[in-house]
Amino acid sequence: MRVHVVSDVHGNVEDLKRAGDGADALLVLGDLIDFVDYHDHGAGILGRIFGAEKVARFAELRRTRRGPELGAYARSLWATLSDPGAVVDEAIREQYAELFGSMTAPTYAIPGNVDAPRLWPEFAREGLHLVDGGTAEIGGLRFGFVGGSVVPAGTVVRGSSAWVPHLRPEDEFDAELAGLPPVDVLCSHVPPAVPELVFDVVAKRAERGSRGLVRRIRADRPRWALFGHVHQPLAPRVRLGRTECVNVGHFKRTGRPYAIEW
Repeated sequence: MRVHVVSDVHGNVEDLKRAGDGADALLVLGDLIDFVDYHDHGAGILGRIFGAEKVARFAELRRTRRGPELGAYARSLWATLSDPGAVVDEAIREQYAELFGSMTAPTYAIPGNVDAPRLWPEFAREGLHLVDGGTAEIGGLRFGFVGGSVVPAGTVVRGSSAWVPHLRPEDEFDAELAGLPPVDVLCSHVPPAVPELVFDVVAKRAERGSRGLVRRIRADRPRWALFGHVHQPLAPRVRLGRTECVNVGHFKRTGRPYAIEW
C-alpha cells in the first residue's frame, strides 16, 4: 500500500490535482483555504475582498505582532461590508469547490484551523471521506483522525466575526481524541506538543501542539503520527518510542505529498 499525505494546502489547487497520483489513498490534514496570502497579497480570500494594498498593511501588522492595532484594522475592513459573513462564505465556497473537486484518489480529509468545517457537508461525494473524529481502515491499518487547532481549556472562541478559525479548546480536542479506538496511524492537523515539532524557525515562535496527542501516542504506540500546521518546523520528524512523528510539509510551498508505504 502507498498513501500520500498533505497538509496546509492553502489554495494550492494545481498541485493538489496531482497529489494522489500513484497512491492508493490521499490524506488531507487540513488548512485547505488560502485566507491571507502573505506572499501574494492580492491572492487569498482577504486579497480578493479588499485588495493587495490593504492586505499588505494587515500582513505588516501581524508580522510585527501589533495585536491591538491589527484587531482594530481588521474591524475597520469588515465594517466596509454590509454583510461580511456572506461575502466570506461565498469566497470560501468558491475555493472549496475547486479544492475538493481536485482530489482524485480516494481521499480522507480533516479540517485545520484555517478551514470552515460547517461548510464541508456541502461538498461530500463518493470517494471523499470527511473523517474528523473518526477512523478508517486503509490497507489493513486503522487510521484515526482529529482536526482543528488547540487552544487552552476555558478559552472562549468568539463566533460573531465574519471569519472564525477552527479553534478547539484543549479539553474538547482531548475528548474527541479519547473517543478513538486504538489506531495504527494517528492523523491530526496540529503536532504533538514536542518542542522540536512545534517551533517554527521562520516565525521564531512555538505554535501550540497537543499534549493529548503525546499521551495517545505513548499509549497506542502507532506506527506513524502524521500532522502539519507548523510550516517551517525545527524538526520535521521525531520518534516517540516506536512511533515516527512526521510533519508532512507545507504543501502550499512544496507541492509535494509525503508518502508512507507498508
